[in-house]
Amino acid sequence: QYVPVKGDHVIGIVTAKAGDVFRLDVGGSEPASLSYLAFEGATKRNRPNVQVGDLIYGQFVVANKDMEPEMVCIDSSGKSSGMGIIGQDGFLFKVSLGLIRKLLAPKCEIIQELSQLYPFELVIGMNGRIWVKAKTVQQTLIIVNILEACEFMTAEQRKQALAKLSGN
Repeated sequence: QYVPVKGDHVIGIVTAKAGDVFRLDVGGSEPASLSYLAFEGATKRNRPNVQVGDLIYGQFVVANKDMEPEMVCIDSSGKSSGMGIIGQDGFLFKVSLGLIRKLLAPKCEIIQELSQLYPFELVIGMNGRIWVKAKTVQQTLIIVNILEACEFMTAEQRKQALAKLSGN
């Protein structure tokens, strides 16, 4: 089970709208809250169009054992910085936190190697959730399968698998 940490970027699933606050499942023991004002450009009149079931990429601003975890989709200067509602037509899956750390490491070659195969969009949450979208469903699923398998492959095995896929 994921334990929210202040500053972590995670992918949450909107489970409810309660007044000015959205409730999100982030894979922890309790839902996180997200204010409708915690989006770039949001005001009382200009609310973000968030629906139950939407995927949200955001960051924890409050995360400690005595308080409900609280997320925002803006950085300290009020910009979205890539956070917000994630597109509908990708694929969300869960991996181990160990693999997430590996993928987010500064010198991670996995994503660079995959991007030579097909163009794709990728969102990685510290809570073990990954969202991916390529041009076709088939390409998306190939990327999902490689990412899932990467955890147990050596760099050499991975290169061989990718070479087979690219037809070299």
